Amino acid sequence: MRAIRVHQFGEPEVMRGETVPDPQPGPGQVLVRIKAAGVNPVDTYIRAGVYTKPPLPYTPGMDAAGIVEALGTGVRGLAVGDRVYTSGTITGAYAELALCALDQVHRLPASVSFAQGAGVNVPYATAYRALFHRAHAKAGDALLVHGASGGVGIASVQIARAAGLTVIGTAGTERRQALVKEQGAHHVLDHRTPGYLDQSMALTEGRGVDVILEMLANVNLGKDLTVLAKGGRVVVIGSRGTVEVNPREAMARDAAILGMTLFNASEQDVASIHAALVAGLENGTLRPVVGREFPLAEAPQAHKAVMKAGAYGKIVLIP
Repeated sequence: MRAIRVHQFGEPEVMRGETVPDPQPGPGQVLVRIKAAGVNPVDTYIRAGVYTKPPLPYTPGMDAAGIVEALGTGVRGLAVGDRVYTSGTITGAYAELALCALDQVHRLPASVSFAQGAGVNVPYATAYRALFHRAHAKAGDALLVHGASGGVGIASVQIARAAGLTVIGTAGTERRQALVKEQGAHHVLDHRTPGYLDQSMALTEGRGVDVILEMLANVNLGKDLTVLAKGGRVVVIGSRGTVEVNPREAMARDAAILGMTLFNASEQDVASIHAALVAGLENGTLRPVVGREFPLAEAPQAHKAVMKAGAYGKIVLIP
């Protein structure tokens, strides 16, 4: 099979296409023929060697969607030919075939395309965990989503709207703002406008927002604290540097700044997350948006694209 391989950590160009042996499923394992693989910022951090460092060489990627190709002994509940999406792999998702543990494979409804399915795991599981496991959001809360036109942002808007929150999203162009509105946000703010966060105070009649999902904490966190309601929570999902904040803003509001990474979720939490996500895909409340598709061989270009400002939907690779 063809796969993207990394033999040394570094710039996107260290990813190269190679022909490698087809993996074979062992006991409790599932072999998936990949129809689309999702590209996430965390994939670029791993490739660059600034996050976890897998043994070299390795095939990047955790998120994919495709068809069950073969089953190892002891696997129940799946059949060859089933449509699935993955929440991690054993051998890497940037390939024509990927070996997965059984608990990494989830049913993909027929109404969801493979490209959409490749955009489920990291974006939607991150959004769900941030909202409900970390911020303990509930119906009636006011939510502010920074960067709401990106993969995690869109997932957050859809999940929160379905759960009964009042959703305020930010985006930087008219096209991206229209996308956020289409996905269910009640209000959309232009983050290019000076003082745009102050509008959230007016939208909440001066009370402030209950939850903020922060994708770029090094830029926004200091201001976030000033627009929180009492007892408000900021969940830091992404940051590309350090930031200075005034602790008194948090003190005055009994506010909480909560760090989060999806990889800290327990097995039980992961299982509950994907049970909810599959249900949302089935009933149509969750609708991944694919922004761009690249051929598998263009993985380096896809890694450059996913790190550019102004995300619009999900970037996927097509084997």
